[in-house]
Amino acid sequence: MNLTRQTCSFVRGGFTLVEAMIAMLIIGLTIAALVASTGAFTRSNAAGIDLSTAEFLIEEIRELTASLPVVDPETSTATFGPEAGETLGAYDDLDDFDGASFSPPIDINRSALANFASFTQQIQVQNVAVSNFNSVVADHSTNFVRVTVTILTNGAAVSSATWIRAR
Repeated sequence: MNLTRQTCSFVRGGFTLVEAMIAMLIIGLTIAALVASTGAFTRSNAAGIDLSTAEFLIEEIRELTASLPVVDPETSTATFGPEAGETLGAYDDLDDFDGASFSPPIDINRSALANFASFTQQIQVQNVAVSNFNSVVADHSTNFVRVTVTILTNGAAVSSATWIRAR
């Protein structure tokens, strides 16, 4: 009788439990990374929309005030800022807008933009030195004013723009 040793070879038919767990871990980390990046992209997009809206609201003030004289056509340099009792509809010169704040913001026609109620337009008008536009001087002491419009959303500044106007 011949006894021969027979060996059995097993054919693998699938993954081991450890391999399946590692694959699930890798897939889970990938999904978590995709969810986190989607959130970051959404926040970035919202910030971009806020910035675009702020720039639009700055341009509305720039266009509204572009055709106005720097000083009051009736009282000349007697007052800086709005005349007593003057409201937005009666603002007839640029310096009337000094210290103005509009929430909801206004457009070029002085109409409230209710769709942008979370935004505020703040306007500052200052006389500046002829030789240095960064140097603020007494009201009506020069022919140059610096207009600064700051846009806030929910109380936080989003954008600001400054320009110089001559009398």
